[in-house]
Amino acid sequence: MEIAAKIVIGLVAVFHIYILWLEMFAWTTKGPKTFRNFDKELFPKTKSLAANQGLYNGFLAAGLIWSFFICDPQWQTNVGLFFLSCVAVAGIYGAFTADKKIFFVQALPALVGIVLLVVGMI
Repeated sequence: MEIAAKIVIGLVAVFHIYILWLEMFAWTTKGPKTFRNFDKELFPKTKSLAANQGLYNGFLAAGLIWSFFICDPQWQTNVGLFFLSCVAVAGIYGAFTADKKIFFVQALPALVGIVLLVVGMI
C-alpha cells in the first residue's frame, strides 16, 4: 500500500506541476485548447488570474513532494493526507463550479491517494 500511495501522490504532484505551467506560462497559448468551453477572448484578459491559480497549484505540488522527504512515517502520512485533502476539496469544488471533468482528473486521484494512505495506516 505504501508504494501505491507514493505513486499516486507523485502522479498528483506531477499533474499539479503541469497545471502550474499551464496557468502561469501557457495560459494564452495552451489554455484555449485545454478549456474549450471558455471563449478564446477571455484568456488574455484572465492571464494574471490564471497565473495566481497556477501558483496555488504549485504550492499543492510542493506540499505533496515535501511529504516524500519527511523521515517520520506518521508525519509523512499526515502531510500527505493534508495536501491530498486540499487537492480533493479543490477538485470537488471545481467540478461543481467549472467543469465536471475536474472531479475525475483532480479530485478522484487525490481521493484514491487518501484511501491508500488511510488503509496503509491500519
